[in-house]
Amino acid sequence: MESYFELKKNNTNVRTEVLAGLTSFLATAYIVVVNPSILSQAGMPFSGALTATVLVSFFSSVMMGIYARNPIIVAPGMGLNAFFTFSAVMGMGITWQVALGAVFWSGIIFLLLSVFNVRTLIVKAIPRPLRYAIASGIGLFITLIGFANAGFIVSNPATTVGLGPLSPSVLTFLGGLFLMAILITRNVTGAILIGIVLTTLAAYPLGRWWAMEADPVISWQGLFSTPDFSLVLQLDLINSLQFAVFPVIFAFVFTDLFDSLSTFVGLAEAANLTDEHGEPRNVARSLTADAMSTTIAGLLGSSPGTAYVESAVGIEAGGRSGLTAVVGGLLFLPFLFLAPLLSMIPAIATAPALVLVGAFMVRPVVKINWLKMDEAIPAFLAMVLIPFTYSISQGIIWGFLSWAVLKVATGNARTISPTLWVIVAFSVLALVMQSH
Repeated sequence: MESYFELKKNNTNVRTEVLAGLTSFLATAYIVVVNPSILSQAGMPFSGALTATVLVSFFSSVMMGIYARNPIIVAPGMGLNAFFTFSAVMGMGITWQVALGAVFWSGIIFLLLSVFNVRTLIVKAIPRPLRYAIASGIGLFITLIGFANAGFIVSNPATTVGLGPLSPSVLTFLGGLFLMAILITRNVTGAILIGIVLTTLAAYPLGRWWAMEADPVISWQGLFSTPDFSLVLQLDLINSLQFAVFPVIFAFVFTDLFDSLSTFVGLAEAANLTDEHGEPRNVARSLTADAMSTTIAGLLGSSPGTAYVESAVGIEAGGRSGLTAVVGGLLFLPFLFLAPLLSMIPAIATAPALVLVGAFMVRPVVKINWLKMDEAIPAFLAMVLIPFTYSISQGIIWGFLSWAVLKVATGNARTISPTLWVIVAFSVLALVMQSH
């Protein structure tokens, strides 16, 4: 492990990597329950979708760790699962088997883009100010997710968003937030993991000892569950190649492409996971692993896999090598049989980690030249639209479009590379398709 993962070169050790892998797993483990709950609304069996989610997360994360040697968890993506269920199956009326076929074919396209190095060219075409802005925007996005998961920020018809009531669960979240912040500030090893565990313990009385309308936040759901492999190889490869399904394949390709690209770029900038040229480390292999994840997802019976921004939690806990991803991936596997245990870690326990990770990820924002307005404005739009639209893809799309518009308007069109013009064209196409 020392030589393969280059632990000394990455200034880390096995203990740190294992802790980081466990921390990343806890921050992403919610997908094991959330993904099947969304996919089941498309008519897929919940237990089958849960098994598929665990298998995709295990294979993809271990592949990312061993092949790409990056500390990034890969699992079925939020947003992509919603598109699969609500847009493709329920909106367009295609069967979930056809939708799984579309996932598979989008993964094949990913692989071709990776093999021919197209995705690496795209990464290099992203202007540095936009890279810094994307990293910061993802940090704000993760923070927003954390606050929303805790109920600290809620929907408000009058003001769009607002402060939630200071209920016992929110107060428990705040206690966990301040505890975790203190541990991090005092450089306590495993601070984030300790915070998650202690907040989980503090949540036990909620709904039991304290009067609340809701059921207990932590409830015993049993210990064992039986794996359900009924969705494996149930994809419809032939009918998913109909012309009517092409928009679904394109949407999977575009959304997963820019979600994963921006995640790699953002994490690399925020955690200094870059090579000697300042590019994201092992980006070609990382993108290939991400593409394989989507292909595997179609075969196993899940929505597309993608790199998880919550990996920043484990990276901040010290994870610097692929061993972090391997540990995180291996921890998914027991939940083929132990899935009920994950429901005992409430959202208010992982929410403080998500909130505080934002503080680490906005660091690159100081590298943006805010006085050079033709670069500052696109960077600003990319940064704020990621959390405001609740979509990494939307933030990066409008960042690209505004970059091109302002460079042309200021007579600097020649600074835009051909690859970036292609990205801009696809951004416009994606917006047109979304409007229909």
